[in-house]
Amino acid sequence: MPPISPHFLELFDVAGTPRGVHISPELWALCHEAVLPALTKALYQLDPSSRPEPEVRPEPVAEWEQLLAYWDFTYPPAYDVHCDCCGAKTADWRADDPRKFRLRNANLGGLVTFQCAGCKALVLKKHFKKHLTVECKPYVDKA
Repeated sequence: MPPISPHFLELFDVAGTPRGVHISPELWALCHEAVLPALTKALYQLDPSSRPEPEVRPEPVAEWEQLLAYWDFTYPPAYDVHCDCCGAKTADWRADDPRKFRLRNANLGGLVTFQCAGCKALVLKKHFKKHLTVECKPYVDKA
């Protein structure tokens, strides 16, 4: 880059430490499509808190209610959830406010999954005809 330009100016403090860059609106208009993705990625590395929160889907309560409507297991439905990863637990996930566990999935095959609000682990409750098994899988960031 040229040292002096009305479109690109590197800014330094008195000690010569880089403080920033000024880009003219005209230069930004020409290069923002190519530069913005790289800047955004670098920004998320420097300041993870600037990353937008992922959109939270509503809980599939209708699927849970459908499972209850067709419940033919030899034991009553259980509403308690426990996370082996962080130790969070609740006697009734539906009554918590705020939720300690969010319902992620429920199906007629008897698989019900929850996500722990504390550590984001996945808690799987597998309902079989005569028994229930529970698994806890730690959260894995896919980013």
